[in-house]
Amino acid sequence: MAVTIDSPATNLRQRGSAGGSSSKANGTTKLKSNAQKIANGESQALLKVNAVPTEHGQEMDKKLDQHQDYEFGGPAGVIAMMVGFPALMYYLWICLWFYQGSLVHPKSIDDIVPFLQRMGQHIYEDAYPTKFACVTYLGLTAIQIFFAFVMPGVTLNGLPVPSMGYKTLPYHCNALLSWYATIVLAAVLHKTGIYRLPWIVENYGPIMTVALITSFSVSIIIDLCSRLFNYGGGPIRMSGNVIYDHFMGISLNPRLGPVDLKMFAEVRVPWVLLILISVSGAVKQYEELGRVTGNMAHMVLATGLYMNACAKGEQMIPQTWDMFHEKFGWMLIFWNMAGVPFTYCYPVIYMVRAPASTYDFPILGQIAMFTTLILCYWIFDSAMAQKSAFKMQQQGEYIPRKSFPQVPWSVVENPTYIQTKHGNKLLTSGWWAYARKPNYAADWIQSVTWGLTGGFNTPITMFYPIFFLVVLVHRCGRDFAKCARKYGDDWDEYCKVVRWKFIPGIY
Repeated sequence: MAVTIDSPATNLRQRGSAGGSSSKANGTTKLKSNAQKIANGESQALLKVNAVPTEHGQEMDKKLDQHQDYEFGGPAGVIAMMVGFPALMYYLWICLWFYQGSLVHPKSIDDIVPFLQRMGQHIYEDAYPTKFACVTYLGLTAIQIFFAFVMPGVTLNGLPVPSMGYKTLPYHCNALLSWYATIVLAAVLHKTGIYRLPWIVENYGPIMTVALITSFSVSIIIDLCSRLFNYGGGPIRMSGNVIYDHFMGISLNPRLGPVDLKMFAEVRVPWVLLILISVSGAVKQYEELGRVTGNMAHMVLATGLYMNACAKGEQMIPQTWDMFHEKFGWMLIFWNMAGVPFTYCYPVIYMVRAPASTYDFPILGQIAMFTTLILCYWIFDSAMAQKSAFKMQQQGEYIPRKSFPQVPWSVVENPTYIQTKHGNKLLTSGWWAYARKPNYAADWIQSVTWGLTGGFNTPITMFYPIFFLVVLVHRCGRDFAKCARKYGDDWDEYCKVVRWKFIPGIY
């Protein structure tokens, strides 16, 4: 069992609740005393008074907020991704929509140009950004922005931002009511015939084009505003290469009034649209077949659980690495506004276009799929909740919420942790006692069940789990490298206590 490692100067319990209940017992005087010690670099504790790290920690943060090396293959790599991913999305959509998932290709060298012409014709005729597609995508985005402004919720502070002098930014978290309002609105529009749900999947190509155009446009606007007007906190961690910095982002915290655009893009656009695509496919299937197949129902449940998890746990998102460290550039904007909703749904597109007999599992297979999904969802949800609750308790920002569903073991009582010289604590309890990224493993297995709903007729339906595995392994390496620089030998100690990265005993 891991033990906490604290300096005698911290006056924190050797083993206690993450909320720092001993601090409350010692009173305001001791809190002020400890805060002064932090300011003087004499304490290793990260207290919730102002959450300022130690002097050593502040020096490490300065280094992390400077460009150190190129990621993703540098300028050449990011250019390839910015060109290649949209092209790949069009190609895979064409294969699913017109060729039942077959990976079409030129039949000969002489056929290369005609093949490209055929691909271009498919895009022009069936993915042109129509008025209907613009109204659908931009209208949904506008509705979600409106909900983000007006829906009631809870306002919490995020983690202290080093580049802003450790200021904490408020986040108004109302995604859950916004999500429920979206469900009701979609049902009403469908029932009245104003906007029927099957229209979404039937116009998948044009809506995807609008999403791609919007994502590129937003990334350019955010880039220019950040460079010219210090929008979102001003340029940070700049490499000096225009294309690479555009890909990674210029600023950290762009906002539209009280709405944090980065958190909005992470929650409101991709997952809302993804579940609507799944429901659209299910309704279309029901209207054509008179039933919804088990595999299609699995996708509706899976995407619905994920959307609901993001909404009910939105107040925990400000504690994540994406919000605290990642800049809001093309990478996050593109994938949240276009990549996620229009690639993770490939099984739905396949099931809409292919006969049910080619993919639907027998009852035992469906039971195994649903069981795996629910089990891994529980691990994923509770692991994320444990880590976020621990961080929020350290800041004194933890507010228990009873949003549905509350899964067991979402908060660790009397957690153990490693106190770092930086000032942060590294959790070594709950699921986090067994692996450094237990949520990644559970999340990936969920994605495998998504991909399998399309059966075994085309590899395209497995795009999400294959791509997601690459992303998770790469993300894990990036995170661990940053943690090693940030925490030094404390990270080495943590890795000895929590040996495994994803799956205990395996990796």
